[in-house]
Amino acid sequence: MRFFHLREEGQGLLEYALVIMLVALVVILLVVIIGPTVGNMYSNIVALI
Repeated sequence: MRFFHLREEGQGLLEYALVIMLVALVVILLVVIIGPTVGNMYSNIVALI
């Protein structure tokens, strides 16, 4: 009975790890896609000052 309880905890940790990996992947993709645009925006603002 105790063995099954430990497996359920491991499954929960695995699910959290998968969600964190998915969120990290989305953040990395957004930075890659939107990063250059934001960098250009800041460069334009600094050029105006």
